[in-house]
Amino acid sequence: MKRANPQDRIADLREQIRRHDYLYYVEARPEISDRDYDKLYAELKKLEAEFPDLVTPDSPTQRVGGAPLKEFKSVRHAVPMMSLDNTYSVEELREFDNRVRKLLPNEKVEYVLEPKIDGVSISVRYDNGKFTVGATRGDGTTGDDITANLRTIKAIPLSLHPPRSTPPRSLEVRGEVYMKIADFEKLNAGREKAGEPLFQNPRNTAAGSLKQLDPAIVAQRPLNAVFYAVATAEGVKFKKQSEVLESLKKFGLPTHRHWWICQDVDEVIRRAEELQNLEAKLPFEIDGAVVKVNDLAQWERLGSTAKAPRFAIAYKYSHEQAQTKLKDVTIQVGRTGTLTPVAELEPVFLAGSTISRATLHNEEEIKRKDIRIGDTVIIEKAGQVIPAVVGVVEGKRTGKEKIFKMPNKCPVCGGPVHRDPEFVAWRCENIACPAQIKRTIGHFASRGAMDIEGMGEVLVNQLVDNKLVKDVADLYSLTVEQLANLERMAEKSATNVVTAIAGSKNRELWRLIHGLGILHVGEGAARKLADHFHDLDKLAAASIEELQQAEDVGPVMAESIHDFFQNPRNQAVIAKLKKAGVKMKESGVRSQKTEGPFVGKTVVVTGTLSKLSRDEAKEALRKAGANVTDSVSKKTDYLIVGEDAGSKLDKARALGVKTLSEAEFEKMLQ
Repeated sequence: MKRANPQDRIADLREQIRRHDYLYYVEARPEISDRDYDKLYAELKKLEAEFPDLVTPDSPTQRVGGAPLKEFKSVRHAVPMMSLDNTYSVEELREFDNRVRKLLPNEKVEYVLEPKIDGVSISVRYDNGKFTVGATRGDGTTGDDITANLRTIKAIPLSLHPPRSTPPRSLEVRGEVYMKIADFEKLNAGREKAGEPLFQNPRNTAAGSLKQLDPAIVAQRPLNAVFYAVATAEGVKFKKQSEVLESLKKFGLPTHRHWWICQDVDEVIRRAEELQNLEAKLPFEIDGAVVKVNDLAQWERLGSTAKAPRFAIAYKYSHEQAQTKLKDVTIQVGRTGTLTPVAELEPVFLAGSTISRATLHNEEEIKRKDIRIGDTVIIEKAGQVIPAVVGVVEGKRTGKEKIFKMPNKCPVCGGPVHRDPEFVAWRCENIACPAQIKRTIGHFASRGAMDIEGMGEVLVNQLVDNKLVKDVADLYSLTVEQLANLERMAEKSATNVVTAIAGSKNRELWRLIHGLGILHVGEGAARKLADHFHDLDKLAAASIEELQQAEDVGPVMAESIHDFFQNPRNQAVIAKLKKAGVKMKESGVRSQKTEGPFVGKTVVVTGTLSKLSRDEAKEALRKAGANVTDSVSKKTDYLIVGEDAGSKLDKARALGVKTLSEAEFEKMLQ
């Protein structure tokens, strides 16, 4: 075989594959079968293996990526990737239109309406038509370099399409990575067959895939992409957003198939409803529409607020809902004895998962919504996560439905219950109730408290059911022999748990305070109480007035703490903990820096960090002398922003709070 022949054939195969990728991902009209496409790809791969010096970075075979990365580098966006303001009603859409027209008096305004795909935002740069850098949105200013991962996605061309339109010398485009519903279901079916845990939903799966440090794993995921904006384009100017969408398609980049130019807000509303009607037929999940002013020159005149552009808005559709039958209402008993009604439903698929149970919150909610056993109910995922019953389809009632009444005895222990008027809730009065004990022990052993490894829900249930523990102090008297006799436990695992329990005796004081489960005392308050009193005995002996001298402790929390330590049963548990050797005091303020950029600063962490969990980041900040809080305010000095930051980032921008990327945070820590 002569040298010229393989070179020409390789070039021909690459062009054919690129053309078929364009037809499939951009035009949505494939000309050949998957099998024929695979034959072309296999032939190219074989030739490149024979002639490795002919392999080029933009060859279709180079999508699998190289060796796994140790970490993601940071990439600063040429133009910030701002978030959009949200609207949930037609009235708010009209208000948006009024604001635009008020800022552009006597000017004709038309809009472009596009689907808002529920995916992960990305930025991709092409230099001389070649894919060079891809990044996540990050904090909007700086993202993670995920070039290797994005190269594995066939929908993203490794080189732009010169035959159709000459691309700019340098082009940075914005888009979304997502997963088609059918591909997600196929992926989960394969995992189920292999005995692997299932993914939750397409959006989270796409996000998790892009965070993989091994591109080979990403290549196995059926990811897709769509592009909708140009950040920078060297030597080319666009006049309208509609022109941008048309040009992106000509460059070989996949764009939305469904988008419309709208002459006024009435047409925007009509098209938004048309898109919502199409939602069930779309191969991917959307969570609304994006409305943009079409004229790009008007974008500049409209400008932006501190957090979002004034020329665009996201019109969010109402949460996805489903109807199903309410078979029964059961009661769940919480750690503090609260009785929570739970709807037992005929299983129904909703927003990526099958729902068979949903919260009913409390008795007042059931009465307000007039929810009855046997009703056809409407459920939705609150915040797209927690299933909740939002209403009843009264037209489907048969007359056989039953009005639900809260029990007058605890369904777990049979003890008396009483109404807590402050929380509109019923509580079990029996502090020895097994349900309360299980949740109390689970909380005590949790990562945010005493952090006892191996003490999961299954083991805790067995310990209580077998009467091996009646309170948290009993954990410290457990033996290897006792644990080894339990189901799913062996001597080695039992030894590990006993060792972990013993190791927890020397935890920081705040962990013990938090682990005791005092009403109204969360992790933050526990830390401040430990810093103020340094000794559990001093905390227990403090009056309500003395307790309020601690930072952020108000009258309600102070009374709750005081009542907890006055309770004879709690006093007995603390005495047992002392006898077991659990550390009860700390010598002075916990070790932390007295110099450094974070000393005395109020800091909030939001989003997902790649190197540290959020708890680890907070602990590092505290050791660096920072005051770590959970909400952004005018007093906040820094907001550390990870991936998929939400409303806290928007609020920080509105208040002018300084934001730090993960890389900047790490550098300041060092």
